[in-house]
Amino acid sequence: MTEQDTPLPRYRLLTGPDDASFCRRVSEMLDRGYILYGSPSLVYDSAKQCMIAAQAVILTTP
Repeated sequence: MTEQDTPLPRYRLLTGPDDASFCRRVSEMLDRGYILYGSPSLVYDSAKQCMIAAQAVILTTP
């Protein structure tokens, strides 16, 4: 069974460095039918010296 054959989870929490790659991942989920759920969160990772973003998304269509 491939990822395309597997049903999408209804809820996902996307996390990662606050950069263009993170924005592309969120945009990809929106293109796949997810909608934003709540506000994004940001925290500073002092070990990596960067901001880490988190955004929840939910799937509204089965």
